[in-house]
Amino acid sequence: MTAPESIGHDELDEVVAHLRLSIPASELHGSLCGLLAAHGRPGKRAVLSALHLEPGSDSVSEHDQDVLDQVARQSEQELADPELGFEPLLPADDRPLPERADALVDWCRGFLSGFGLGGPGVHGRLSDEGREILRDIGAIASSSLDFGSEEEDEDALIEVHEFVRMGAMLLFTECHIPNPSSPGSLH
Repeated sequence: MTAPESIGHDELDEVVAHLRLSIPASELHGSLCGLLAAHGRPGKRAVLSALHLEPGSDSVSEHDQDVLDQVARQSEQELADPELGFEPLLPADDRPLPERADALVDWCRGFLSGFGLGGPGVHGRLSDEGREILRDIGAIASSSLDFGSEEEDEDALIEVHEFVRMGAMLLFTECHIPNPSSPGSLH
């Protein structure tokens, strides 16, 4: 039995279009990753329900639901990957720079909203570094990007992308480590 092929940005974007969601595919993926990082799980609930999203279409087809469920499983596995294989679902590198930059901002915006669904106790579990990363992701999410030199802008986007990628994995890891100060922990 072979593992299912990874879902990419374009396939998720098709589902978002079918469902007429009010957010772009990158923001949907960011929301899902934020929820997962904050130790939330869709569980038996549908991904859209877990993220408090309503489809604009009448119903969710079995294919669209399968794609959303697979993205959830794929994202959780990638965030927990000890080989650091996680990647935010963003438009391909051959897409125009402004499109990719806007998608990264959308992804960060989604990550923050999904992370917030983890509940009020999650933020208190974070280390100083984790809280700083969350603040930096917030700064990226509220950014309005200006473009100048294409080569410098491309390099800057790569650096920001890498920061966000690693930051999401660090936040996932921090929120999934047992809290040593909780009752019943071993000392």
